[in-house]
Amino acid sequence: MMSKTKQNVILLVLVLALVIAPFIVASNGKFGGSDDQGTEQIFKNDPHYKVWAHPLWTPPSGEIESLLFTVQGSLGTGIIAYVIGNAHGKRTAAKAKGKRDEKEETK
Repeated sequence: MMSKTKQNVILLVLVLALVIAPFIVASNGKFGGSDDQGTEQIFKNDPHYKVWAHPLWTPPSGEIESLLFTVQGSLGTGIIAYVIGNAHGKRTAAKAKGKRDEKEETK
């Protein structure tokens, strides 16, 4: 059986390979977002398309936009982790209560 340290090192190397591989494979690639690609396709298919929805507020810079996107993702992750943790805690507490009740019944 493989030791935990060896297993962790192998997994770390695999993760690094997955992170670095796209930069090697697509060295001259354009790493744009899906919004940009969708807009390009719309204008390619219909050059006379007029945008009918505009943002209420546009961030002053790309850095602020990235920050807000990261904060949004972090809050979503926090909420999901809280819900999962809460459900796990309730399940664990219910199992512990069931075991206590069984012990009391056998006395």
